[in-house]
Amino acid sequence: MSVSLYYSAARELPLTAAEAAAVERVVAAGLASFPYRDEECLHLYGGGHEPGRLLAGSTKMPVDPERALPVIVHVLGSVTELRRALPGARWHVHLDDLDVPWDEDAGYAL
Repeated sequence: MSVSLYYSAARELPLTAAEAAAVERVVAAGLASFPYRDEECLHLYGGGHEPGRLLAGSTKMPVDPERALPVIVHVLGSVTELRRALPGARWHVHLDDLDVPWDEDAGYAL
């Protein structure tokens, strides 16, 4: 049985050019520092077709429990950076049915 982390951001105003560049930088940095080349990392699939959706994505967690925690920590770190780069967006981050809480200082963490 697989578990996935899902993340999405919505806002009435579309991404600015600076925000789009910041998103690209966060994704590139996350990929470059990802600990396992054979596992799924931060995966964005754009804003989709919903009005106001800025971005959405998901990451399938590794089956190996020793790899799962480092992947969750890494991806949540990237999602934290994305949230901070997109002011005013409404975020929903969840691990299957479990919402991941937001903390202004620490960001997303389980």
